[in-house]
Amino acid sequence: MELANGRPEKTEGRLDKEIRAYDFLDSLGVDYQRIDHEAAMTMEACEEIDRTLSEGAEKGVSICKNLFLCNRQETKFYLLLLPGGKPFKTKDLSAQIGSSRLSFAKAAYMEEYLDITPGSVSILGLLNDQEKKVQLLIDEDVLKEEYFGCHPCINTSSLRIRVRDLTEKIIPAMGHEPMVVKL
Repeated sequence: MELANGRPEKTEGRLDKEIRAYDFLDSLGVDYQRIDHEAAMTMEACEEIDRTLSEGAEKGVSICKNLFLCNRQETKFYLLLLPGGKPFKTKDLSAQIGSSRLSFAKAAYMEEYLDITPGSVSILGLLNDQEKKVQLLIDEDVLKEEYFGCHPCINTSSLRIRVRDLTEKIIPAMGHEPMVVKL
């Protein structure tokens, strides 16, 4: 695995949603590094990717867990970003956002609202949520890092992006006002 700057030179064989993510980041002038790899379906599989993304970063990179959640009635949907090693307790989050009985949302909703599949969940999926059906939730610890890592809407590549670019460029351009939570 090798860390590369920006989008891949050759795009044949890559999905449109991945290319849209690169187009979006490039249009905002966001610098990012990319690593291509085998499908990463679990946090354990992300450990080597994490080490590679952290190369040359002073404070390392926070590889985020991206959890797609919903309320029991499946009428409210949430994308939660939290540090990969941090445990997630629905009770703690439910109290902060005023929504009881949170659970993982069905894959069908993930595809409908974010145009992504399980294992590929990423904040960049919010690009596809034009109707703003998904509320962005960010654990405060993610915002304390210099960089964060995410997928470009597919799980065979990972990106390293400055948190400052996330908060000052990416999130405002997507129009999803985040709620910062403490887990």
